[in-house]
Amino acid sequence: MFLELKNIKKNFDAVQALDGVDLKVGQGEIHGLLGENGAGKTTLMNILAGSFPPKSGDIIIDGKIIEKMTPKKAMDMKIRFIHQELNLCNDLKVYQNMFLGEELYTKVHFIDDKKEITRAQKVLDSMNSHIVATDKVESLVTAEKQLVEIAKSLLFNSELIIMDEPTSALNNCEIEELFEIMRDLQKSGVSFIYISHKMPEIFGICNKYTVLRDGKFIESGNIKDIDEHIATKLLIGHSLSALDEKFVKESHQSDEVFLSVKGITGDGFNDVTFDLHKGEVLIVTGLQGSGCSELSMSLFGAGNITEGSISVKGKDIKNNSIKVAMESGIGLIPKNRKERGILPDLSIKDNMSLAYYTVKHHKLFVDEKEEDERFFRQQIKMNIKVASQENVITSLSGGNQQKVIFGKWFELDSDVMIMDNPTQGIDVGAKFSIYEIIGNLAKSGKALLVFTNEYPEIHRIADNIIVLYKGRIKGRLNRSEMSEISIMEYSTGTRGEK
Repeated sequence: MFLELKNIKKNFDAVQALDGVDLKVGQGEIHGLLGENGAGKTTLMNILAGSFPPKSGDIIIDGKIIEKMTPKKAMDMKIRFIHQELNLCNDLKVYQNMFLGEELYTKVHFIDDKKEITRAQKVLDSMNSHIVATDKVESLVTAEKQLVEIAKSLLFNSELIIMDEPTSALNNCEIEELFEIMRDLQKSGVSFIYISHKMPEIFGICNKYTVLRDGKFIESGNIKDIDEHIATKLLIGHSLSALDEKFVKESHQSDEVFLSVKGITGDGFNDVTFDLHKGEVLIVTGLQGSGCSELSMSLFGAGNITEGSISVKGKDIKNNSIKVAMESGIGLIPKNRKERGILPDLSIKDNMSLAYYTVKHHKLFVDEKEEDERFFRQQIKMNIKVASQENVITSLSGGNQQKVIFGKWFELDSDVMIMDNPTQGIDVGAKFSIYEIIGNLAKSGKALLVFTNEYPEIHRIADNIIVLYKGRIKGRLNRSEMSEISIMEYSTGTRGEK
């Protein structure tokens, strides 16, 4: 398949999402589509996949202009779109999700479950996923759900596979296995459009690239002709060196303890003890399976704690629940936006007000004027790009959704902020904005507990570090002691606390 998108334009109300974008993808090519959050990448792919029409421009496949592309037409042309946000039905089994809308039938017009299970399991096994086709999706962790999404695209001999941040929930081994599958399919003539904010992935798997910025086409070429520094400059319009030079890590940590955790044990972690101080940025890190995600959710009241105690500013949290945690002054930026951070059917404005309603709203009725004021206050503060606050939140790019989540908690003014991979799925330019926000929160006297395993991020924002290994604290480091090697040694259990 040879694909050409020519002079594609699209607007949503007053927002010009795409302004004359071109894209060419050849057969057997892995094409990296680069751009910051809100650059128009996902919008362009939704047009290609038939989710909505362009205002103008042409979709050309194998030299033929495709009129009125629809999702069904795209699937019939063997185009598959693996979305950034998971689109699985938790109540269905894995194989049922994989064949949803394209079921196999017996001669008497019943769904052929046996054939579907066999074909689904074959694909899952080819990916070394260890996922059973008859398992319910709700029993899978996020990384496994991501693999099911990828497996769906491999079922029907696709000729063009669009991948929008497919590795956000995968570990290094799973990523490499995915890349091996992509390379094998590439040899048989399958093409890919690969969207990722992770530069090592783009340079490790892609042959060609196209850069979008603010809805406009910037540049295309061979990936071997540029490096990460050039790519970053193309993405944001200038070098990041100036931003790097401006960023100086300052410590605002005081002696006052805001969050005290004593010997807590729960699902995935054991005997965890630490203090988080006013103005401190404390990093919790570890490899997959270390218990980091379980700990973050449990500290917010969303997990089971069987032993130990938690106190905020000297006051014990007696009832381990989300509402009690929020009322005690704890906020959470969750790891999985779609499943834990937003309500996709509600408007942007309503999502912004959710935390406020839970803790601070005591009136009988909702005041629309106050709600608008909350939204506009955070829109300016967070630079949220939106046509209307009444639109559903899923109309925003992933990065702007993340900004809404931040704004939601800023309205609550929590003293303790737990952030689980706060820059996951966010472009390189926007990361600096998040780092600046974290620094400003610490400076204003908030206490921040940040879960991340990206060393450049740790180096940039950490005052102190806790390293988990198999659910236990293996190492404690201050800023002067940390290095990528020392963190990895603690993470792998080669040294540290017994």
